[in-house]
Amino acid sequence: MIIPLVVCLVFAPFAGVFAQEAPPARSEEDNGYSQISIFAKALELIRQDYVDDNKTSYHDLINAAMKGMLSSLDPHSQFMDPNDFRDMQDDTRSRFNGLGIEVSMKNGLPTVLAAMEDTPAAKAGILSGDQILRINGISTEKMDLQDAINVLRGPAGAKVSLTLLRPATKEIKEYALQRAEIKIQSVKGERLLEAELTGPFKIGYIRLIQFNEPTAEELSKALDELQKQGMQALILDLRNNPGGLLNSAVDVCAQFLPPNTKVVSTQGRVASQQHDYATSGVKKERPNFPMVLLVNEGSASGAEIVAGALKDLHRAVLVGETTFGKGSVQNVMQLPDGSAVRLTTAKYYTPGKQVIQGNGVAPNIKVSMTAEQERSLFALRNAGNIKPEDEKNVIKTKDPQIMIYAQQSAPKAEAVRK
Repeated sequence: MIIPLVVCLVFAPFAGVFAQEAPPARSEEDNGYSQISIFAKALELIRQDYVDDNKTSYHDLINAAMKGMLSSLDPHSQFMDPNDFRDMQDDTRSRFNGLGIEVSMKNGLPTVLAAMEDTPAAKAGILSGDQILRINGISTEKMDLQDAINVLRGPAGAKVSLTLLRPATKEIKEYALQRAEIKIQSVKGERLLEAELTGPFKIGYIRLIQFNEPTAEELSKALDELQKQGMQALILDLRNNPGGLLNSAVDVCAQFLPPNTKVVSTQGRVASQQHDYATSGVKKERPNFPMVLLVNEGSASGAEIVAGALKDLHRAVLVGETTFGKGSVQNVMQLPDGSAVRLTTAKYYTPGKQVIQGNGVAPNIKVSMTAEQERSLFALRNAGNIKPEDEKNVIKTKDPQIMIYAQQSAPKAEAVRK
């Protein structure tokens, strides 16, 4: 499993990063030297008197202090030891070992953002919004996010037991899962929907699983193929997409917007965190076909950037449910020993100046799904070699978010224009 990864990687020594801007003035009570001397005194008392001397190395105590310091700020700031930092870098390359769930902290508990397709978690029926109460019988109530991740992640083949609460139904469920090597395919399901679902119109469908390094290029190839088949409109499915790389999300927007269009901005406490992110000045020209985005509570971070931009710029209609609301910027800064800090430095704003963090992006057309419909959709996505007829019937009877677009909002052929 991986953490949501809307990050700007900054590989520089810690001291060098913060030397760039003068910190704001502090009160006498918040004097750094006096507070550090108190910390040093506590550190030495622990090393001198704590009962188990094998737990009192400077390395272990300082790492624990940094972990606590970062986790006290917000659910997304964290300290990563060298192994955790290497794992995060592997995540952006779409390959790692785990259960296949994206988690974030919500209401004090590790909460499932999404269960990635074709993974142990998805095949077991774990859903977005499930709260993790216990891992291998250990309560998560006092775990920070990185501690939970370290327990969930590990060698392929090892077993992990989870106790989950599903808030929508108040059910508590036990799962016994086996870790596997997770390979993320970021673009899936590209095709023209069956004529029985769309009538005389050729409506394309593409699902984005996550935003990683190859996503925009893979999406471009899928769009090229659908255009060759005469696509007149597009459904882009961002449901249960937990996000990923910021640049990837911006490049995805560039597939549908004019060059040099601002799609998201960041605002932080210091001037260096005020940024506008725009589409590239070079764009492959595409027809301005009608378009809808499908979103739900599992659409987070990078998915919310794309949804907010295309909604505010009137390029797409959003159908589904309000998104997760993870719209803060984490800069990852490497430290001299190979560890790193992930620090929240700003919040994301849509082109219409709407803040994503804590609010999410609301759909234009709200269409909720029942727990039974969600289970059917997950089963469909994780089934192997499903027959086209069976897939069509599941969509027709169990996926109201696709059907409301295909049946009520089908485009007029003349709406497709250069």
